[in-house]
Amino acid sequence: MSLFYEGNSRAAIAKRFNTARSSVNKWVYSYLEHGLDGLNNKPIQGRLSRLQRPQLEQLSEFITRTKTEPHGGRLTGEDIAHYINTEFGVHYHLNHAYKILKLLGFSWITSRSRHPKQSQKNQGAFKKLPTGNDPSHPRAPTS
Repeated sequence: MSLFYEGNSRAAIAKRFNTARSSVNKWVYSYLEHGLDGLNNKPIQGRLSRLQRPQLEQLSEFITRTKTEPHGGRLTGEDIAHYINTEFGVHYHLNHAYKILKLLGFSWITSRSRHPKQSQKNQGAFKKLPTGNDPSHPRAPTS
């Protein structure tokens, strides 16, 4: 706004900030009509979610419950989209299913799922085996 009050043209201001002149026109108009508050960003309007808050909470509970079930397995984006479609009758593209996961605070990149029969004790014992007894362990250098 200081450039505008210094007498610079709106076209020159737009060129200096590498933006469209129409954007500068909007800034100047908003400032003149509403003062500094007119320059604050307005909330972005968009399409309302097709899932309501209770449905999102149900989805979140489903994901949390499923990832901790003892029978193992994993959830994919396709699983989430399928659940939304069967439970709520709403079809979402896979990309949007991942956006919903992010909105709910979940990450689609997770650690490998655990098999229900996996044993931490056996894994610890395996790691303590001396090198050279198992092909998956690096062998000690030979002289």
